[in-house]
Amino acid sequence: MKKRIVRSIGLVFAILFVMVLASVFTLKDIPNEIYTSKENVQSISVFKQNNPLNTVKYDGKNINIEFMGLFSLKKVEVHKIKDLEVYPGGDSIGVRLSSSGVLVVGFSDVIINGEKSGSPAKNGGIIVGDFIMKVNGNTVLTSKEVGREIEKSNSDKVKLTIDRKGEVLEKEIKGIKEGDKYKIGLWVRDSAAGVGTMTFYDKKTNKFGALGHPITDGDTNEIFRSRKGDLYEASIISLRKGEKGNPGELKGIFMDEDKPVGEIEKNTECGIFGNGKMKDKENISKPMKVGFREEVKVGKAKIITTISGNEPKEYEIEIMKKLDQDTPGPKSMIIKVTDEELLKQTGGIIQGMSGSPIIQDGKLIGAVTHVLINKPDTGYGIYIDWMLKDAGIIG
Repeated sequence: MKKRIVRSIGLVFAILFVMVLASVFTLKDIPNEIYTSKENVQSISVFKQNNPLNTVKYDGKNINIEFMGLFSLKKVEVHKIKDLEVYPGGDSIGVRLSSSGVLVVGFSDVIINGEKSGSPAKNGGIIVGDFIMKVNGNTVLTSKEVGREIEKSNSDKVKLTIDRKGEVLEKEIKGIKEGDKYKIGLWVRDSAAGVGTMTFYDKKTNKFGALGHPITDGDTNEIFRSRKGDLYEASIISLRKGEKGNPGELKGIFMDEDKPVGEIEKNTECGIFGNGKMKDKENISKPMKVGFREEVKVGKAKIITTISGNEPKEYEIEIMKKLDQDTPGPKSMIIKVTDEELLKQTGGIIQGMSGSPIIQDGKLIGAVTHVLINKPDTGYGIYIDWMLKDAGIIG
């Protein structure tokens, strides 16, 4: 009898455990914060898509999700933001970033008197992706400064202070002398530049957001860590049409490299952000209301982008699927280009279009970020929520 009772109790607890796990699993993609312009919070998706076993309560600031009203599973902070307007982008921009430290991107053999020796830097424990902060105790900001400090070393022991993913390390490299200079077999980079698309500009704060994804280093594939950067007006001079397995590309030029239009302060998972006074925006376009992720729906939409010269145009797309995200990132929705003119000219989404605003029901809801390599007419977009937060326009 006792064994039967114990088995029954065990079975009840096992069932409850499975039910709790199932409830927790349904919450995995719900973010910790939700932005909405809706007055009726109960109409947002957290209430509509919730597991029937969970109870959802709103206390005026947070949504509390509880298992059968017994204990809390998740708390979601709700930010009500009404009537937020920004100027939509779509125009091409030039970007130039200077790195925070000097980035190690590769190694080279050192050849002295016809004899090849492996890279002393690599042998000394330096790896691709390290940032060199100091050489022999002297701060370096550029590739030239790194080379100069190594060459003038007084001994074959070259001391490097590096930053490896936030950890500061000291490495002593045994240099190889050629003539009166030392070499350690290192390839480094101190800057990155390219062309992309502006997403939005906020007249009230002078803040802007662009790209919708981070600028990464082509050799390390890591987010390019910058200490400063400038934004320039750009003009598209040519393009390569995208094809299956071969993404296309917009090619542009900086209009005036002596007159940046903005200062880049952040390079994040969601794009580049900073400050600038872009009065041209106020003259050629009108501010547009923002539509947060709760308002985005599968169906027809438009993008604003520039594929020739410096004049943005609207093109038809379709939002194929909304993706759940609990953390910020550039893959929030799957989009497909349906506009015949754009398909004819570009094949769909091509490099340089990243940051192109996505418009639905007259509201700015996101930006183009990536193309699918084997489906050039299809790619990803980012929810505008993530970009506005990284820009510092919403909290």
